[in-house]
Amino acid sequence: MSNHELDEMLSFQGSEALTMGVELELQILSRHDYNLTRGATDLLAQLARQDHPGNVVPEITEGMIELNSSVHHDYTSLVAELETLRDHMVAAGDRLHLALAGGGTHPFQRWHEQRIYPKERYLALSEMYGYLAKQFTVFGQHIHIACRDGDEAVRMTRLVSRYVPHFIALSASSPYYQGVDTAFDSARLSAVNAFPLSGTMPPVYSWREFCDYFTRMVEYGVVQSMKDFYWDIRPKPNYGTIEVRVCDTPLAPRQAARLAAFAQALVAWLRQETRRAPHPDLGMAYSYNRFQACRFGLSAQFIDVATRSQRALHEDLIDTLTRLMPVAADLHSEAAISELLGQVLRMDNDAAWLRSVAGRECSLSHVMLRQVERWAGREASVA
Repeated sequence: MSNHELDEMLSFQGSEALTMGVELELQILSRHDYNLTRGATDLLAQLARQDHPGNVVPEITEGMIELNSSVHHDYTSLVAELETLRDHMVAAGDRLHLALAGGGTHPFQRWHEQRIYPKERYLALSEMYGYLAKQFTVFGQHIHIACRDGDEAVRMTRLVSRYVPHFIALSASSPYYQGVDTAFDSARLSAVNAFPLSGTMPPVYSWREFCDYFTRMVEYGVVQSMKDFYWDIRPKPNYGTIEVRVCDTPLAPRQAARLAAFAQALVAWLRQETRRAPHPDLGMAYSYNRFQACRFGLSAQFIDVATRSQRALHEDLIDTLTRLMPVAADLHSEAAISELLGQVLRMDNDAAWLRSVAGRECSLSHVMLRQVERWAGREASVA
């Protein structure tokens, strides 16, 4: 890689505005049995004939597809675009006898049956990671929040990491995997953990330090681009954002927009706390807090290193969401934060909904049918 290419890759496109965008990885399903099916190529071709908002691209295996929103200033416009794009994608799937669904994992697909999408990067990942590439048929939401510059992106990456368990618990939608209830609310992140460059950003505290770290990793041949880092949160210099990557794909687009609004309000609030620095002990509790949220969702325990105490995660979430309400009002997203607060008070997330449906249905295929209806907005009531 030339110095010019490296400089371009590390040029941070900062923004004063707290703009946001989301990426959502979706399941492509057969209408016959609601298992994953190799429908990405046909669905992309069908969508290419339509005029629709956002952008739709392939993912690592052929039973997946990813939608990317445009850049948004507020929650209401993001909801509108996601639901419009959802409607276009569902209509395209209907014409092909394919279904689409959210959820962080498919409950009964077998990883060895998946096929790598024939794109150079994905084929290279398959060559590098072997079976892990097919096991990576899991489905997440990534949230981008604009930062002023690289230094702020590094600072926000560290500060927001305290709230990784909060995002996991609110978005958890992957209790079932390989045909069984895993006892986790979010089993998806276990697949991410297997990659050597997963986890958290190393101890760098400025954009200059980050650039030095990245340059050395390129020189060692470990990475070729920022995409090679599978961190829970990472700076995204070409977008001028930080990217929160721990969320399962929600079961409905509106929940995805709520989570983005939460991230936007959180960054806006942390910006105001100009003297706030990441707690030096944050890393000591990070893995424990992350595991607790994956395993128990809103019922998890949370270590607050600032007070050196352990409390219920849902209590910390209630305090956090309440604290964000004035900021959310300024961002016109108070409805989203209020709805998330209501979910926490009810101890209600998508994993709980899925287990409730599974208790009523006769098979996991029928659970997937209900997920399809929920994503399409065709059920009797969609939260």
